[in-house]
Amino acid sequence: MQASTERADITASQGPSPLVRGLVLAGLLFLFLVGVNGLGGGFELVGQDLLDSFFAATENPFIGLMIGILATTLVQSSSVTTASIVGFVAAPMNPLPVANAIPMIMGANIGTTVTNTVASLAHIGRKDEFRRAFAVATCHDFFNYLAVLVLLPLELATGYLRKSATSLAGMLGGFGGAEYESPIKGAISMGTRPLEWIAETLGPSTGWSALILILLSGALIFASLMSIVSLMRSAMKSRVEALVSKALGRTPILAMAVGAIATVMVQSSSITTSLMVPLAGAGVLTLAQAFPVTLGANIGTTVTALLAALAATGEYAGAGLTIALVHLLFNLSGTLLIYPWEPIRNIPLRMAQGVADVATRSRSLAIAYVVALFYLVPAAFALLNRWLT
Repeated sequence: MQASTERADITASQGPSPLVRGLVLAGLLFLFLVGVNGLGGGFELVGQDLLDSFFAATENPFIGLMIGILATTLVQSSSVTTASIVGFVAAPMNPLPVANAIPMIMGANIGTTVTNTVASLAHIGRKDEFRRAFAVATCHDFFNYLAVLVLLPLELATGYLRKSATSLAGMLGGFGGAEYESPIKGAISMGTRPLEWIAETLGPSTGWSALILILLSGALIFASLMSIVSLMRSAMKSRVEALVSKALGRTPILAMAVGAIATVMVQSSSITTSLMVPLAGAGVLTLAQAFPVTLGANIGTTVTALLAALAATGEYAGAGLTIALVHLLFNLSGTLLIYPWEPIRNIPLRMAQGVADVATRSRSLAIAYVVALFYLVPAAFALLNRWLT
């Protein structure tokens, strides 16, 4: 009797069964896709004058980059930002041009690094521990900024990412814009109708209905993604920690693969990279060992935008897939351009180590670094844009 009671207690402590978790995850994924679809519908209803002014602003890559950084910093999730961008680009009418969205995707990559950088501040009271933790956290910052410095000018000059993603989207055919009647997309359209009804009921005009639909859809995207992350973290955290631990001291390719797989498992690059911060602080993980895992997390996080492309329907569904592939190609290209070459690979590592040394000497400088990189730099982009125009 006592043994059976103990087994019951153990089962209860493990939480819901895998079947229940799977059903909940499927429901949350459905709500996420409904939110993406609703976002596109809200964008369709927005007045043309407002859209024209927004498109005109985002034609400037500095503004697009700033929007991506600030949006991601505020919601603490690049997945929410990139999924929203997919919804805007795949809107049934008046979609956001892919070229305008590319700098926003790059900005989202930068903004997502704020989470693990802030997490490293928890070690600020212990000097040596903080130096190691802050260096591992900020190497993600510097890599993403370096990738943007290399790839944004290249994209503006050649359209490399847009053209490559467009060609790849065409090769993939029906995905994210299938010609057949997909039952999943039909269900997503049905799921969007309650949001549309609420927006039409509460909105005194078409413009207000569009705004309400966009806000409701955005809130649904945020809530469902955060719930997915929470669910996956509770179910997979120990496995992710074991994966990261096994990657220590192995080949960089394996470490990148582990980072990507771990991120797909928990649907959040921030969790993967933040897991490495305390390991680095404890001296278990070196900066050189953490770096390839971070790059793998960058690649793994692109799966969210690809999932969001599943919700795209209509004429511009292919564009939604294209911008999702841009996110993937951007991170793959940044990794291939920077990591294999030791002199270039050492740039973000040395910058992270240097900033960590400075931050260790002054707590205020550590906090100033976070504020400057994620808030003042975007503001500088806006001022530069105003000065140039």
